Amino acid sequence: MLSQDLTGKTALIGGSTQGIGLASAQAMAAMGARCILISRNEEKLKAAVKTLRAISGQQHHYLVADYANPEQVGAVITEFLKDNTVHILVNNSGGPAGGPVTKATPAEFLSAFNQHLICNHIITQLVAEGMKREGYGRVINIISTSVKIPLKDLGVSNTIRGAVASWAKTMANELGQFGITVNNVLPGATSTERLDTILTNKSAKTGKGREEVEQEMMGEIPARRFGKPEEIAAMVAFLASPAASYVNGTSIPVDGGRTGSI
Repeated sequence: MLSQDLTGKTALIGGSTQGIGLASAQAMAAMGARCILISRNEEKLKAAVKTLRAISGQQHHYLVADYANPEQVGAVITEFLKDNTVHILVNNSGGPAGGPVTKATPAEFLSAFNQHLICNHIITQLVAEGMKREGYGRVINIISTSVKIPLKDLGVSNTIRGAVASWAKTMANELGQFGITVNNVLPGATSTERLDTILTNKSAKTGKGREEVEQEMMGEIPARRFGKPEEIAAMVAFLASPAASYVNGTSIPVDGGRTGSI
């Protein structure tokens, strides 16, 4: 059986003070990885690092950077890489605000494009050289099932997520020869702060009670419930491991069966 041990590997995880990002870091730490969390809130980062296990004595750490500022992100990662190699990169950042695409402004598209695709690209370019030297690399992008079927009232998100998926597939084609895989994890409705915001906004917009909105959404999911961050993280951890060495260029929904495509 191929190993899922991550001892000796360093993982860099974006948006990792809560939700799927933090759950992914916790899962990989439990598999032996040294985890480097990156987010804009230092106090939350300090608290998040304390939740990570150190089963092999690994020293977890954090970096402070705001994905709204790609240049800052690039500078912080460049400095870190002077003395470190990243073997696993989890590109993850909060989703764009909801709303119909016909109401979206150019500024909203540009902001989301910078936060998601441009930051993903900058970080991946920077860490890829070390991955090539090590002959081991995993780039895992947390995006959305909207790359399969666009979701209602998430116009900017649908657009940007699709761009990230195409970028990732292209990157996978170019990096595969170096022992580096690039894959996308597509979470469905997962119990995070973002889902809470979506439910609240939908309730206000439709005039329906919060519980009714939740029940309607869960009714669209064959599993009849929302996902848990740790369930998404389990897929991330697998893709990060040696056991997933021949999985490359894929977009994998983890959504309880909600996505309507094969």
